[in-house]
Amino acid sequence: MFNLSYIIWEQNPVFFHLPVSEYPVRYYGILFTVGLIISQQILFYIFKKEGKPERDVETLTIYLLIATVVGARLGHVLFYDFFNNPSKIWQDPGYIFRVWEGGLASHGAGIGILAALWFYSHFQFKINPFKAKKLILKKKKKA
Repeated sequence: MFNLSYIIWEQNPVFFHLPVSEYPVRYYGILFTVGLIISQQILFYIFKKEGKPERDVETLTIYLLIATVVGARLGHVLFYDFFNNPSKIWQDPGYIFRVWEGGLASHGAGIGILAALWFYSHFQFKINPFKAKKLILKKKKKA
Protein backbone atom coordinates (compact mmCIF):
# COMPACT_ATOMS: atom_id res chain seq x y z
CA MET A 1 0.00 0.00 0.00
CA PHE A 2 1.28 3.43 -0.94
CA ASN A 3 1.39 6.19 1.61
CA LEU A 4 0.73 9.50 -0.10
CA SER A 5 0.04 11.49 3.05
CA TYR A 6 3.34 13.34 2.66
CA ILE A 7 2.08 15.15 -0.47
CA ILE A 8 0.70 18.55 0.47
CA TRP A 9 -1.26 20.28 -2.25
CA GLU A 10 -1.38 23.94 -1.36
CA GLN A 11 -1.27 25.38 -4.86
CA ASN A 12 -2.12 29.06 -5.15
CA PRO A 13 -5.19 29.26 -7.45
CA VAL A 14 -4.27 32.76 -8.63
CA PHE A 15 -2.31 32.90 -11.90
CA PHE A 16 -1.82 36.68 -11.95
CA HIS A 17 -3.45 39.97 -10.98
CA LEU A 18 -4.58 42.58 -13.48
CA PRO A 19 -3.67 46.09 -12.36
CA VAL A 20 -7.10 47.45 -13.35
CA SER A 21 -9.18 44.83 -11.54
CA GLU A 22 -9.56 43.76 -7.96
CA TYR A 23 -10.38 40.20 -9.04
CA PRO A 24 -7.43 37.91 -9.80
CA VAL A 25 -7.13 35.69 -12.86
CA ARG A 26 -7.21 32.07 -11.73
CA TYR A 27 -5.88 28.91 -13.33
CA TYR A 28 -9.33 27.33 -13.66
CA GLY A 29 -10.66 30.31 -15.59
CA ILE A 30 -7.76 30.17 -18.01
CA LEU A 31 -8.04 26.40 -18.47
CA PHE A 32 -11.81 26.52 -19.02
CA THR A 33 -11.38 29.34 -21.57
CA VAL A 34 -8.60 27.57 -23.48
CA GLY A 35 -10.60 24.34 -23.45
CA LEU A 36 -13.68 26.07 -24.88
CA ILE A 37 -11.66 27.83 -27.59
CA ILE A 38 -9.94 24.60 -28.64
CA SER A 39 -13.20 22.64 -28.61
CA GLN A 40 -14.88 25.34 -30.71
CA GLN A 41 -12.10 25.13 -33.31
CA ILE A 42 -12.42 21.34 -33.40
CA LEU A 43 -16.19 21.68 -33.84
CA PHE A 44 -15.68 24.14 -36.72
CA TYR A 45 -13.45 21.57 -38.40
CA ILE A 46 -15.91 18.71 -37.86
CA PHE A 47 -18.97 20.70 -38.99
CA LYS A 48 -17.13 21.93 -42.09
CA LYS A 49 -15.96 18.41 -42.94
CA GLU A 50 -19.49 16.99 -42.57
CA GLY A 51 -21.08 19.82 -44.55
CA LYS A 52 -23.14 21.17 -41.67
CA PRO A 53 -23.74 24.89 -41.16
CA GLU A 54 -20.91 26.47 -39.20
CA ARG A 55 -23.29 28.91 -37.49
CA ASP A 56 -24.57 25.96 -35.46
CA VAL A 57 -21.12 25.77 -33.84
CA GLU A 58 -21.70 29.20 -32.30
CA THR A 59 -25.00 28.04 -30.83
CA LEU A 60 -23.39 24.89 -29.49
CA THR A 61 -20.50 26.92 -28.05
CA ILE A 62 -22.96 29.08 -26.10
CA TYR A 63 -24.64 25.92 -24.76
CA LEU A 64 -21.23 24.56 -23.73
CA LEU A 65 -20.10 27.82 -22.13
CA ILE A 66 -23.22 28.10 -19.97
CA ALA A 67 -23.10 24.39 -19.12
CA THR A 68 -19.44 24.64 -18.12
CA VAL A 69 -19.92 27.51 -15.70
CA VAL A 70 -23.22 26.27 -14.24
CA GLY A 71 -22.07 22.65 -14.02
CA ALA A 72 -18.71 23.57 -12.49
CA ARG A 73 -20.33 25.75 -9.85
CA LEU A 74 -23.09 23.28 -9.02
CA GLY A 75 -20.51 20.50 -8.93
CA HIS A 76 -18.45 22.39 -6.38
CA VAL A 77 -21.47 23.32 -4.29
CA LEU A 78 -22.90 19.79 -4.31
CA PHE A 79 -19.74 17.69 -4.10
CA TYR A 80 -17.77 19.81 -1.65
CA ASP A 81 -19.88 22.37 0.18
CA PHE A 82 -23.14 20.46 0.56
CA PHE A 83 -21.63 17.26 1.92
CA ASN A 84 -19.18 19.09 4.20
CA ASN A 85 -21.47 21.83 5.50
CA PRO A 86 -25.08 21.60 4.25
CA SER A 87 -26.29 24.29 6.65
CA LYS A 88 -24.18 26.86 4.76
CA ILE A 89 -26.31 26.42 1.65
CA TRP A 90 -29.62 26.37 3.53
CA GLN A 91 -28.74 29.55 5.44
CA ASP A 92 -27.55 31.43 2.34
CA PRO A 93 -28.98 29.96 -0.91
CA GLY A 94 -27.52 32.87 -2.90
CA TYR A 95 -24.10 31.34 -2.25
CA ILE A 96 -24.80 28.86 -5.05
CA PHE A 97 -24.77 31.66 -7.65
CA ARG A 98 -21.66 33.53 -6.44
CA VAL A 99 -19.18 32.17 -8.97
CA TRP A 100 -16.77 35.07 -8.40
CA GLU A 101 -16.09 33.86 -4.85
CA GLY A 102 -14.36 30.81 -6.24
CA GLY A 103 -15.31 27.21 -6.20
CA LEU A 104 -15.54 25.40 -9.51
CA ALA A 105 -15.32 21.63 -9.93
CA SER A 106 -14.14 20.31 -13.29
CA HIS A 107 -16.09 17.07 -12.86
CA GLY A 108 -19.25 19.15 -12.39
CA ALA A 109 -18.39 20.98 -15.61
CA GLY A 110 -18.01 17.62 -17.37
CA ILE A 111 -21.47 16.55 -16.22
CA GLY A 112 -22.89 19.91 -17.30
CA ILE A 113 -21.28 19.64 -20.73
CA LEU A 114 -22.68 16.14 -21.26
CA ALA A 115 -26.14 17.40 -20.28
CA ALA A 116 -25.83 20.36 -22.68
CA LEU A 117 -24.76 18.10 -25.55
CA TRP A 118 -27.75 15.84 -24.92
CA PHE A 119 -30.05 18.87 -24.72
CA TYR A 120 -28.58 20.35 -27.92
CA SER A 121 -28.95 17.10 -29.84
CA HIS A 122 -32.57 16.50 -28.77
CA PHE A 123 -34.16 19.96 -28.61
CA GLN A 124 -34.24 23.14 -30.62
CA PHE A 125 -34.15 26.30 -28.55
CA LYS A 126 -34.92 29.61 -30.24
CA ILE A 127 -35.59 33.08 -28.95
CA ASN A 128 -37.81 35.27 -31.07
CA PRO A 129 -36.35 38.80 -30.75
CA PHE A 130 -39.70 40.39 -31.68
CA LYS A 131 -41.60 38.51 -29.01
CA ALA A 132 -39.25 38.67 -26.05
CA LYS A 133 -41.57 36.70 -23.81
CA LYS A 134 -41.83 33.81 -26.23
CA LEU A 135 -39.19 31.11 -26.01
CA ILE A 136 -39.53 28.22 -28.38
CA LEU A 137 -38.42 24.82 -27.17
CA LYS A 138 -39.35 21.96 -29.41
CA LYS A 139 -38.10 18.47 -30.02
CA LYS A 140 -35.84 18.09 -33.04
CA LYS A 141 -37.07 16.00 -35.92
CA LYS A 142 -35.17 12.80 -36.52
CA ALA A 143 -33.54 12.54 -39.93
